[in-house]
Amino acid sequence: MDYKKRLENEKKFPNCEEFPDGSRKYWFELAGRIGWKARYVKTVDANETTLSFMQEIYDEKGNLAEIHEKYPIDKGHIKIRNHDNNKTTTGN
Repeated sequence: MDYKKRLENEKKFPNCEEFPDGSRKYWFELAGRIGWKARYVKTVDANETTLSFMQEIYDEKGNLAEIHEKYPIDKGHIKIRNHDNNKTTTGN
């Protein structure tokens, strides 16, 4: 395990969940201006190698509204729910 990377991740991401295989999910949240929030989620393997990094956007009710997978491939924003609460997807 790369302890230096682990310490860096723990410093940048105040929340962490560890899995039985040694992989971890780190995240932190930022409040938006209109009651929405963004959660940045980084998943690493047991060696602290980044497997994925994404942004999750939650509406004022706490419902997941959009995701933006940034790593390993930037897939742009994907809208999860529209105003009728139906699942939709959109590109950038």
